[in-house]
Amino acid sequence: MENVVIIGAGPAGISAALYTARGNLKPLVIDNGIGSLEKAEKIENYYGLEKPLSGQELYERGIEQAKALGVRIVNAQVLGVEGFDTFTVKTTGGDYDTVSIILATGSKRTAPKIPGIRKFEGKGVSYCAVCDAFFYRGKEVAVLGNSDFALHEAETLGNVAAGVTIYTDGKEPKFSKKSSISVNTMKIQSIEGTDRVSGILVENDLTAQEEGTKADSFYPADGIFVALGTAGSTEIARQMGAELTEKGNIKVDREMASTIPGLFAAGDCTGGLLQVSKAVYEGSMAGISAGRYVRQRNTL
Repeated sequence: MENVVIIGAGPAGISAALYTARGNLKPLVIDNGIGSLEKAEKIENYYGLEKPLSGQELYERGIEQAKALGVRIVNAQVLGVEGFDTFTVKTTGGDYDTVSIILATGSKRTAPKIPGIRKFEGKGVSYCAVCDAFFYRGKEVAVLGNSDFALHEAETLGNVAAGVTIYTDGKEPKFSKKSSISVNTMKIQSIEGTDRVSGILVENDLTAQEEGTKADSFYPADGIFVALGTAGSTEIARQMGAELTEKGNIKVDREMASTIPGLFAAGDCTGGLLQVSKAVYEGSMAGISAGRYVRQRNTL
C-alpha cells in the first residue's frame, strides 16, 4: 500500500513529490508525459531563471530533481481510480493501492470540436462510464477515443450495455491490448438527436464517395461517452465523485483537498492562473496536506 500516489509529473506533481519525499512518505509519481509545458517555447517569468528555459527543459529538470531525492517515477497512462476509503489507481503498467492521491495532470485546454457534443451534454453525452453506465443497461452506446482510456471506458460499459462501439474520429487505434469491442475509424461529422442523443453521423471513406455511394452514414446510439486522449485530472475526479466547480475544475479548499477525503488536486486542474508559479505553490501545499492526512490515518 502506497502512502501517496501523485498523478502527473509537471510543476505541480513534482513539487508535491518533493514535499512528500522530504516528509518521508515515499511518494510514487505516475508520469504520462510533459503535458501543456510542451507548448511553452520560453519560460522567463519564473523565480531564479538567469536565462529562459523551454517547457521541455523545465520538465526534465523537475524529473531529475525528484529522482535525486529518491522519488519513484513510473511511466504509464492512468485508466481510472477505484475505491473510497483507500484507492486503487489503475494504469497501463499495473494497479497501485494507496492511502491518498494527488491529481496534478493539468487541464485539457481544448474541447472536442465535434458538432453536437456540447448541445447534448447531460442528454446522452457523458464523460464518465463508471458514473453513468447504469443508465444505459441494455442499450447501444458509443465511446469516442482511440487510446487505452477509451478502451477502458468501453470495457466498463460492456458489462451493462447491449452493445458498445468505439469511434476513433478518423484516428488510428492506439490500444495496448487486443479487444473484441467493435471499432469504427471513420471521421465523425456530428452527434445527432432532437431532445436527446440518437446517434453518430460519420463520413464514409473517399472510395465510397468517388463511387457515388452514400457519403455519410448514421449509426444509432442511446449514449455517447467521451474518452479522448488520456484521463486527465478532471476526468478522474469526476469518476471518483469529487465535486467540480461551475467551470468544470476540481473544487478544492485552501489545503488543496477535494470533497473526497484523501484526494487532493493541484495545478491547472483547479482553475485560476495557468502559470508555473501557481502550480508549484499548489503542488507544495497538496504535498504537505497529503502528508498530514496520511499521518493522521496512521495514528487512528
